[in-house]
Amino acid sequence: MEISQPIAEPLDLGDSPLDDALVAEARADARAFAPLYERHIDHVYRYLRARGASDDDATELTALTFERALRHIDRYRTGGSGFGPWLLRIARNAFIDAGRRQHNRFLNLDEVAGLAAPGTSLEDTAIAADEQRQVLALVARLPEVQRDALALRFAGGLSSRQIAAVIGKSEAATKKLLTRSLATLKEATRNDAGDD
Repeated sequence: MEISQPIAEPLDLGDSPLDDALVAEARADARAFAPLYERHIDHVYRYLRARGASDDDATELTALTFERALRHIDRYRTGGSGFGPWLLRIARNAFIDAGRRQHNRFLNLDEVAGLAAPGTSLEDTAIAADEQRQVLALVARLPEVQRDALALRFAGGLSSRQIAAVIGKSEAATKKLLTRSLATLKEATRNDAGDD
């Protein structure tokens, strides 16, 4: 079992000026928020799913994230880490708040593992689902901050610098956190493979 491909394409830092221009328009007219929504909905939704939210919960939390972003668009500051990381910080807070209210972890490994690529055979889908369950079980054993950083990187598509802005750590500390998290997962997959 090898983790080789990110779930989401990394956010393009070169698009920050475009996002900032769209934010300026949205501040003047809420209808101008639609292009920001379209550009970032997949990253927000995938991040929430990677954190363990069910499909319905991720959909609801994604809507809540964009509602909060629109309501507080005047709080966004250009020149920072970018609009995408700002949105994912809102999504992260919404996920944490929802978890506190529901007193559970949202983690439903069977449901997350059911996200198979279209056009694959039943056998390939079953193998992929089993591998996803194994990886998610390993990720679930990591400390919360490591799970969050991995979700921001591989599901949210953020760079180390952007993740640092979301979780409130330095870029160097975030890079170390990601490296350690991946090394822990790699070691755990080796140990699990040796148990067969």
